[in-house]
Amino acid sequence: MKIYNTGCTYDYKFIKGILFLFLIVACTSCKKDKQIEIDKEEIVSPTTGTRTEFTLDSIFLYAKQVYLWNDVLPGYSTFKPREKYGNAQSEISAFRNELFDISQFKLNQATGKPFELSTYNNLPKYSYLQIGRTSGGGNRAGAISGEAVLAKRLIRLDDKVIAYVALGSFPSLSTAKSKLDQVFDEISADKPKYLVLDLRSNGGGYVETAEYVANLIAPSTLNGKVMYSEQFNQILQSGKATILRHQPYLDENGKTVTYNGRLATLADVDYTESGNIYKFNKKGNLESIQDVYIIVSGQTASASELLISCLKPYFNVKLIGEKTYGKPVGFFGINIDQYSVYLSSFLIKNAQGWSDYFNGMEPDLNVTMPNNPTLGDTEEACLKAAVAAIDGKIQLQPKKSASILRLNLNRIPLALIDKDSIGMIENRLKLKY
Repeated sequence: MKIYNTGCTYDYKFIKGILFLFLIVACTSCKKDKQIEIDKEEIVSPTTGTRTEFTLDSIFLYAKQVYLWNDVLPGYSTFKPREKYGNAQSEISAFRNELFDISQFKLNQATGKPFELSTYNNLPKYSYLQIGRTSGGGNRAGAISGEAVLAKRLIRLDDKVIAYVALGSFPSLSTAKSKLDQVFDEISADKPKYLVLDLRSNGGGYVETAEYVANLIAPSTLNGKVMYSEQFNQILQSGKATILRHQPYLDENGKTVTYNGRLATLADVDYTESGNIYKFNKKGNLESIQDVYIIVSGQTASASELLISCLKPYFNVKLIGEKTYGKPVGFFGINIDQYSVYLSSFLIKNAQGWSDYFNGMEPDLNVTMPNNPTLGDTEEACLKAAVAAIDGKIQLQPKKSASILRLNLNRIPLALIDKDSIGMIENRLKLKY
């Protein structure tokens, strides 16, 4: 069953109601589990104010229950969203500044810097807010753009058969499925042992589509084995994210769902880690892949990195190119007034429990990215390097001392792609049964 987040039509009573939604957990329960304790001050919030003030309140109060790292957020009366952001130049600036500040509390112990620190000016590395309410499946205004398949070819190297596929994005599975099926079925006829997967420009998209690609690559012998899991915060896992009662749960047709005699909401979703384990379920006819060489860059992000992570425990995976973006977290859309908010909400772990690539995945072979490459051309720098590695002409080294292949190319450094296209959107949240 799919989930679509449409929220409620804006209403002052609705926003006011949000401010009182934080349940007072029974004292005995609080003592038993400090991790899911909710400060008593959280029920103290203004009942009057402007539309902007109520929205500022709502963004913070949603973060207190939905944000992955909500354990470090202060109480409402300490954070004081109205006082901090009430004098911003514009409404959207106020909301985005607030979201940035929320995202900077949690520090990565390995670096001493925030997990969501980025090179953008006052924009979190992962979470974001935009004008326009989510439509279907956590879809944004503008959606995930770009073609799923950009190029494909077969390369014969003596007795070696190499399949090459360039994936540009992970749009909704309904959009991409037929083309993905066609391409991988064509590849399977030649039974290649090697796959060169080009993700250099793939900023992510839907988790469901990335998972589908993993099932196209994997052999049927992996059926039933863990691919990855999604880990939400303790408030979500324990079913105490009561604020989500204001976000309706809709089926794959955009219709409301009856649950326990009432309309289902996002508060009825199963956020437990055991309820969010995804396993291999073979798709297509490709059964022969053993070694996977993946072309990556700083634009390789989110659902693309999820695909890499899922394959690592089961294949000989080698990365060629430049360090990836670093985004092992995902989200689902929340509607607040006329805005859609994407708070980092879950951590992705592969079958080995690995998720520590917040600073990007280092390549096994560094190759400087050419400008405007012809994808699938065996003389293109990255594909040429991958073929040479498969042929044994380049020896790949451990990531900490990666080989460096320097190419004399007139190159403009890669810039990060548009913030909104770096996504890992979950549109298959399941109700508790």
